[in-house]
Amino acid sequence: MKYPTIDQSLFVLNRKNFIKRLKSNSLAVFNASDEFPRSGDQNFIFKQNPDLFYLSGIDQEQTILLLYPDCPNPLYREVLFLRQTNDYIKVWEGYKYTKEQAKEASGISSIYWLEDFDNILHSIINYAENIYLNTNENDRYAATVPYRDLRFIDQMKAKYPLHNYQRSAPIMRDLRAVKSDVEIELTKKACAITRDAFVRVLKFTKPGVKEYEIEAEIIHEFIKQGGTGHAYSPIIASGHNANILHYNDNNQICKDGDVILFDFGAEYANYNADMSRSIPVNGKFTQRQKDVYNAVLHVMRESIKLIQVGTIWNTYHEQVGELMTEQLIKLGLISTEDIKNQNPSYPAYKKYFMHGNSHHLGIDVHDFAGRYTPFAAGNILTVEPGIYIPEEGLGIRLENNILITSSGNIDLMADIPLEAEEIEAIMNS
Repeated sequence: MKYPTIDQSLFVLNRKNFIKRLKSNSLAVFNASDEFPRSGDQNFIFKQNPDLFYLSGIDQEQTILLLYPDCPNPLYREVLFLRQTNDYIKVWEGYKYTKEQAKEASGISSIYWLEDFDNILHSIINYAENIYLNTNENDRYAATVPYRDLRFIDQMKAKYPLHNYQRSAPIMRDLRAVKSDVEIELTKKACAITRDAFVRVLKFTKPGVKEYEIEAEIIHEFIKQGGTGHAYSPIIASGHNANILHYNDNNQICKDGDVILFDFGAEYANYNADMSRSIPVNGKFTQRQKDVYNAVLHVMRESIKLIQVGTIWNTYHEQVGELMTEQLIKLGLISTEDIKNQNPSYPAYKKYFMHGNSHHLGIDVHDFAGRYTPFAAGNILTVEPGIYIPEEGLGIRLENNILITSSGNIDLMADIPLEAEEIEAIMNS
């Protein structure tokens, strides 16, 4: 692993919290992610199923976790199944967990090879009343391929049709949204790596540089500091490209007088940072660019204040819309007449700010959490307002990661340059 071993107490606690939510005499199974083909003879880099990682700390393909707290055989109350290595795998793929290493990483004593899964499961499953199975219930995801969890559900129901099947996802949705101290520290590390990459970029950027050259500086810093890589496909959007919300071609020349919109973050130990910044290519904002920048900054700071324990998602975004409306009027982009005649389902401000202002952050960049659940202490949320003006070839977005606590918010990116003047000073130093 590129990152130091995570204290197993995190995963022991996560399993305890999950087990508390199960009905009596229940068995739960979690599968590793699929290995997806990239070409005729290669796979994409493996990315672990976040729920399996959350409960076990095992970052390896072809892994299965079985939890049966009421199992009549104590040996099978927590079981981890691993892909058994061999001389061929050692030569061609390298490191795989040994049973002792998996025990140390997960805190699970009963470790078996994957080939034992079917026999062990069959020996105990008929004593269980309920079977909890997992699927991806992230609101942002629509299943278009039969991934491993879906195939496993079909297999289980064909073999054991009369059990009571339950969903693990509602439990995971509640648990994963509230971050423990260990998770917060891992997220802070991802943010710190992201900060250093951004400062590096500020010192590197100048007219004539290509977007992908900036991307190369970012990944250099991520990998140098032990990050797994990008938390998501980075956006290096100069000039007009900043008006494409998910632009990631990153292949244009950055021109004198333009602004570059960055959206990138480091992944560290499966936890993620998510940062947006906007900088002038030549190191100096024009007055108009700075006015738009400061309008976005104002909305960002005011909306951070709105994120509190008990805040309701929809109410929060409505309030952010009001903040943005005020700024767009000041910038002359919309008028009071536009607001008077606006469609309530698509307010006038959405012409220039069309996306949400926040999402949960964690093992997934858009982390698994309840859309209708009030914000709680331990949530980490992005705050990312933006103003996009295609007719001016200008797009500004600013984004920090905010931890909610019972005594107030903590900005996990408070040490990343944000003020327009600070950015200009670093670029011209």
